[in-house]
Amino acid sequence: MWALGVTGTYLGDYFGILMDAPVTGFPFNVTGAPMYWGSTLNFLGVALYTGKVAGILVSALVFVLYWFALQWEDPFTAEIYAKRDRDRAKAQQGHKSL
Repeated sequence: MWALGVTGTYLGDYFGILMDAPVTGFPFNVTGAPMYWGSTLNFLGVALYTGKVAGILVSALVFVLYWFALQWEDPFTAEIYAKRDRDRAKAQQGHKSL
């Protein structure tokens, strides 16, 4: 959240509030979805700490659901930033022709 800020963390790109550039510092240099994987590891850690098999199974389910979510979220995010770049390029061309 420190790197993304409030709008970047809480679905800012879904509402057209885009970052100037992708965040590439830690933890994003390790994984593209650190909050998903951190959440999954948190569930797993609590399950292991308390020794609950059900918690480990729920952690596995969370992992699978996050993985599926990323199959749609990553391309969606890439496309909205690509669209913004295309729109900026068109705007720049429009200003040059005036």
